[in-house]
Amino acid sequence: MHIMKAAKRRVLIIDDEVAAARLLKLNLHHTGRYTAETVNNPAQAVAVAREFLPDVILLDLMMPEMDGGEVAAQLRAVPALKDTPIVFLTAAATKSEVASNSGFIGGLPFIAKPTRMSEVVKCIEKVCANPGN
Repeated sequence: MHIMKAAKRRVLIIDDEVAAARLLKLNLHHTGRYTAETVNNPAQAVAVAREFLPDVILLDLMMPEMDGGEVAAQLRAVPALKDTPIVFLTAAATKSEVASNSGFIGGLPFIAKPTRMSEVVKCIEKVCANPGN
């Protein structure tokens, strides 16, 4: 009897901090529920996202040259990516600030850095279940 395994969610991590992005990718892979790719140069984010076609994008807010808001706008301009949920990662907001807003700031989902894997997984599942948010 052949049992179909549930497809793994595809997660794109866009973060200029190479070590942090790599660790997040490894932790996501380790759950067995996700396939993740990383981009450390925000200028390459759209090209990688077009090829990878993620189910969700984890996007660092503060990066040199181009901030997360600019990258998000470029991603939204691509028809194949316009409805892909984006979750911002930021060290600019405290965990309590994010928690007091139920994980949303300005109507967008946020995760405060440093991230806890349980928070990341919970947020990914939440935005994938409700992509309109």
